[in-house]
Amino acid sequence: MKVLVIPEDFRKDQFVLKPVIAKMLAEAGKPSADVAVCLDPLMGGVVQATNWQRIEDVVDLYPAVDLFLLIVDRDGVEGRRVALDRIERLSAEKLGADRALLAENIWQEVEVCALAGQSTLPKNWSWAEVRREPNSKEIYFDPYVRSRGLQDEAGGGRKTLGREAAQNYKRVRSRCKEDVQALENRIASGLSR
Repeated sequence: MKVLVIPEDFRKDQFVLKPVIAKMLAEAGKPSADVAVCLDPLMGGVVQATNWQRIEDVVDLYPAVDLFLLIVDRDGVEGRRVALDRIERLSAEKLGADRALLAENIWQEVEVCALAGQSTLPKNWSWAEVRREPNSKEIYFDPYVRSRGLQDEAGGGRKTLGREAAQNYKRVRSRCKEDVQALENRIASGLSR
């Protein structure tokens, strides 16, 4: 199975999404899935990543992909799911029965998945607050990266924290039920919504 992850901006998100999605697929019964991150074209943000024409262009560019996973940040926008549902409907019409596109909005930013995999977070942090905070990257992720001395590595700490999140995927799944666990369940149950 060939899987292409379409992030809203691959330049940093790829370091979290690729290892976490690979582990998710293994847990969903697809351990030999070939996972790649879409590097061409660069979406450059959520507006482009939720534009059907841009997604249709990606689908056309990659005819050998079996499963497309569109992953965007929720950013505190409760209605973001509506745009993702529309893209899923349009892609189902285009792709037919042999291929699929699933879309998910991560609460609130992809970096929260990296934090979810950490066994030791600052004691004064409330996990519920981390999940609710629309600017979780700036308020929680960036200070955590600095505290670990990872700010100068690839992806600004995302390479190490993404790998650790994949290694601790069960913790990520249990802390991120509305998005990560929901997407895994959809994949495991045959890609239906």
